[in-house]
Amino acid sequence: MKRLDRYIVGKFLGTFGFMLGVFCMVVVVFDLMEHLGRLLDHQAPVLDTAWYYVNVCFHFASLLMGFIVFLTIIWFTSRLAQNSEIVAMLAGGMPFKRLFRPYFYAAGLLVALALMLGHWIVPRANEQKLAFEESFVNTSVHVKDRNLYREVAPGTIVYFRSVNYGRGTGYKLQLEQWQGDMLTQRILAAKATYIPQDSLWRLVNVGIRDYKEGGRQHHRFLSRLDTALVMKVDDFAERNEVVATMPTSELRQYIAEVQQRGADTANLELTLHSRTANAAAILVLTLIGVSIAARRLRGGTGLHLFAAVLIGFTYVFASKVISVWAASVGLPPWFPLSESGLRLVAAWIPNALFAALGGWLYVKAPK
Repeated sequence: MKRLDRYIVGKFLGTFGFMLGVFCMVVVVFDLMEHLGRLLDHQAPVLDTAWYYVNVCFHFASLLMGFIVFLTIIWFTSRLAQNSEIVAMLAGGMPFKRLFRPYFYAAGLLVALALMLGHWIVPRANEQKLAFEESFVNTSVHVKDRNLYREVAPGTIVYFRSVNYGRGTGYKLQLEQWQGDMLTQRILAAKATYIPQDSLWRLVNVGIRDYKEGGRQHHRFLSRLDTALVMKVDDFAERNEVVATMPTSELRQYIAEVQQRGADTANLELTLHSRTANAAAILVLTLIGVSIAARRLRGGTGLHLFAAVLIGFTYVFASKVISVWAASVGLPPWFPLSESGLRLVAAWIPNALFAALGGWLYVKAPK
């Protein structure tokens, strides 16, 4: 790299590190203010608490990296433009596209860092973060999803109206045993709790109805029943926090297991693809940011920052809307993509749209 490249890369990475540090400090302060009472009540160790907030910083660094990179580019490039440094570069005969080289050098390093964080480092940090929260912050965890059906084994269909993940308990259990098209047994229970030390389920207020040939039925009622069932609470209670603790290799295996159980994997697949797409978004936002901020405006840095915030929130909003649509849409038989293919495309659509916007801004930028 030439001196000019080193100058811009240094400005880029230095400003990014400063902004990332500020964001992490703000997050830690607000989180500590919110949870200080619970941490004191549960007597959380000081060293464990400090390490927890290190993991919190890793989590938010990965989550906000694209947006922070965008603000970084807008901030220091706008200052270069207002100080006429970019004007001097271009007046000296440097092509406008040459200005992008050091930006993409630094952006490439940050993309590599984002991929490492998203695929390997942050899931391990989230694992420790979640363990600390379950011990000292959120000791009771509920799953919002209701009316959960799973085929836990061939011919065994289980239904829960709701699940409390922290207690390992499901409510309003209905378990059906099928042999082909024939229903052989139905079990109803007010609740079912998994006992991990005995590897069995404890059912309360149980009604068991056996179906015999010829239409005969046998019914009995038990106040409690301990039974071994081939299922776990995790089969029903899919928490985003738990998914976030899985490195990419484990997440792929988990998706395959969920597909075998017949459950929906839309959100899991979108999470998997977004780990790469969000890292690649740094390059797209770099193109947009330089094209906007390299222009000297009479309003100064303020207008550039306003444009950065507006575009950043628009990108996040578009990503969420497309993700929700991809997770819930039903495909007709003639559609050329499978559901998995659609989710892969949906994860990359925001990058494609904003790359087109970046190309248009580059063409319109004064050179």
